[in-house]
Amino acid sequence: MLPNPYTPGQVPRVLAGRGPESDRIRGYLSRVDTFGELGGPLLVFHAPRGVGKTSLLRDSQRDAVEHGFVTAWVSCSRRQPFLPELVNRVARALTTAEVVPARQQGRWSDRLEKISLAVGPPGAKLTAEVSRPAAVAPPAAPIAAVEDLLHEAATRVRGRFGAGLVVFLDELHAPLRTDTATFLNALQNLDGARAENPLAVIGAGLPSTPEELTRAATFGERSAFVALSLLDDDASKEALVGPARMLEVDWDPDAVRAVESEARGYPYFLQLMAHAAWNAAAPSPGDRVGAAHVAAGLPAATEQLRTMYRARWRAATLLEQEFMVAMAADGHEAAARSVIATRMGRDSRAISVPRDRLLDKGIIEPAGHGRLRFTLPGFDAYVRAHHEARG
Repeated sequence: MLPNPYTPGQVPRVLAGRGPESDRIRGYLSRVDTFGELGGPLLVFHAPRGVGKTSLLRDSQRDAVEHGFVTAWVSCSRRQPFLPELVNRVARALTTAEVVPARQQGRWSDRLEKISLAVGPPGAKLTAEVSRPAAVAPPAAPIAAVEDLLHEAATRVRGRFGAGLVVFLDELHAPLRTDTATFLNALQNLDGARAENPLAVIGAGLPSTPEELTRAATFGERSAFVALSLLDDDASKEALVGPARMLEVDWDPDAVRAVESEARGYPYFLQLMAHAAWNAAAPSPGDRVGAAHVAAGLPAATEQLRTMYRARWRAATLLEQEFMVAMAADGHEAAARSVIATRMGRDSRAISVPRDRLLDKGIIEPAGHGRLRFTLPGFDAYVRAHHEARG
């Protein structure tokens, strides 16, 4: 029996439809490789959950390693510091790549300890975040420590391998804002001496990421922001057919169309429905996945989606749920903020808090001036059905 090649919730075997974004990252890194300098402003990809941000970064991380870079991956957590983890991940990356010669290990360890003390242990700044206004300048010592960490690590890599250091920051919308401000200030200072810093920093986050970075530091708006879109039909087909052909299995055209119709270009849905269809088909080499297999696998995929919908609904407060019910009422793809307010019986300005919280959670996103839509396809129908069932 052939293994299932589809990976819902994980990096796909075939990263379809992201050629332009991958090329942009390669161009960003080629500047570091060719000139031995900073790749440019912080490069940030943003999109709702399930659109493939992390997959893009992981694929680019593999590509960077193949081209002689040392990479450090940091996953940020909601309202938690990430700078201590940055120190740990950069140190581990250099150790794994054997960048620091044995005779220098002691001195490098001492240096890392001093940097860690300046940055602060995890949780050290949590209290300050509540009352601290946006865009207040962070203390100088942590900024200098982050500068030193990235500069020294990048130059060590360059001296040893001839490429540079790449830092990947996932969930960049989430961390403690004071840590984000410190990091952005350090990057800006490094950019002032770009020829001395063979470094690139690439991030990913929810659609609220540009706003979060600007709140942390006003010059955060000068980061390079790239929005990831849903996949078109050609890319969707590639995501479905590519993994199967690795195992000498093909898809019937009507089966591809059936999945495309349900998934609507959403990468996670494509993987989920293809995974379920493959299980229903249980193919051998030379077999084909047909529309009947898609139909047979649909209940399992649908149940998984319902689980996701329930989790999003239960993560919302009562006021946020009221907002979502008003937003989903007419079944249109997007709803005007003024219409939502009217349905809630509130002034348009009075719904800012639930709107902002839902944006921050990645449940909704802007859809043009004054309009909002759900980030997960089909969630509006779930909200309507749930509301009607409750009466």
